[in-house]
Order: sequence, then C-alpha cells, then structure tokens
Amino acid sequence: MADATGFETIEFGVSGHVATLTLNRPEKLNSFNERMANEVAAAWRRTREDEDIRVAIVRANGDRAVCTGIDVAEGKWWDHEPIFNQEDPGLMLGPKANWVWKPVIAALHGMVAGGAMYFVNECDFAICSESAEFFDPHANAGIVSALEPMGMLARGVPYGDVMRWALLGSEERIAAQTALRLGLVTEVVPDDQLRSRAAELAAEIAARRPKAIQGTVRALWEARDLPPGVAQRHGLSYTHLGNEGAEHDSRTNKRAPRTR
Repeated sequence: MADATGFETIEFGVSGHVATLTLNRPEKLNSFNERMANEVAAAWRRTREDEDIRVAIVRANGDRAVCTGIDVAEGKWWDHEPIFNQEDPGLMLGPKANWVWKPVIAALHGMVAGGAMYFVNECDFAICSESAEFFDPHANAGIVSALEPMGMLARGVPYGDVMRWALLGSEERIAAQTALRLGLVTEVVPDDQLRSRAAELAAEIAARRPKAIQGTVRALWEARDLPPGVAQRHGLSYTHLGNEGAEHDSRTNKRAPRTR
C-alpha cells in the first residue's frame, strides 16, 4: 500500500484503487482535534482528486473505539471566531462535505460515540464488528446534540430511536445487532474479520466501471434532499452523463451471487 506522508493523526494509503483512511489517535480514543480535522479533510481531497482511487474505507486503530467525538481536553479551537464566522468543525470530517462522490465504506468497532457519527452519516454504507456500541455523550455534558442525530435522521434511522440515542447519554448503548436492525450498519462481522471484510467489499466495488459507480453515489445522495419528482428527473440526467461509453452487457463483470 502506498502511504501518504506528513500525517500525524491519521494513516492514509492507496492500494488496488482503494484508499484507506485510518484514524490514529488510539490513546485518545481517536477523538478529533484541529489537526485531525485538517488531515482528514486533506485525505478526502486526495481521494476526490486522484482518479486512481475508486473506493475509500474509513476505519480506526486501537481496540477500544473508532472515535469518541471531539477531544474535549483540547477545547473548541474555533471559539475565537466571531459567532457568524464559526462553522461546524465536523464538516471537515465527512466525505460528502468534502465533495467525495466515490463510495465510502465505514468499518466500525468498539465505541462509536457522538461526533463519530460525522464519519458514519456521510459514508455510503457501514459495517461493524460484534464489539461495536453506539452512544451519544452530549446529554451527560449538558450540551445540545443536534448535528449528529440530524445526520442519523437523514440516513433513515427512525425518529424515536435517534431521539432516544440523543437524550439518554452514554448510559445507554446501541449494540451491533440493534444498529443492524435500525439501519445504522448493513452487516455485523466478528471483530477479527472487520478489516478484511471491508477490504473485500471495497475491492469488489473498485472492480466496477468507475463512472457508473460514482454517478450512482451522487444521484442517490442528492436524491435525499429533493422532492420525488425532481429527484427522478435529476437521476435521469446522471444516467445520461454516466452511461455514455458503457458496455450494455449484463454478463460482463459479474461475480457468483451471494445472499446477505
């Protein structure tokens, strides 16, 4: 895997048309600070602009957590800005906020807490290990939880479950199988198979025609914000743009079928 240099809080590498972004502050439970936010944004920029990259995986080092949100010990680095100049720091973390229209798979384990949802909400689908548990610590600190649960609603997680997650704090955890039922993840695997399974799925997608895959991602993502009729016309334009030059042969690029 070809690794990018100069990063301190993440690891980033590309192999076989797949980029892997690994959060690398395990001693801080992979909480994000200003440097990590900037480095993640730089990695997404590379993912967007490098045509050799067709799929991305986001994951984390350490056994205990994917991410526990902002590093509260370092505080709000944006607080010195005038109030109307302040932006949500989590916007730097998500692939879609960074205009990445290549599919992104989140591979989740351990604690997936609070601001970790910036990664989950903007991936295209997520898988998790049996150890994964989702919770929101905002209520414990007496602060508003808004952007992360709003993103969960946009993903189609039921309102009552999102509200319960946001209001009950870190005392209540959503276990892996419950996350599967709610649609937060699409698959649960043993802990020791998480990375290999994410790599397997990414490699299969990367073998497909890139323009078709990227057009599909963008069409479906944007459809969430559009009225159905507008979304249908919008989607049709992407088929016109993305299907030009495709080989319309259903027998090409096929794999043995499997049932999930």
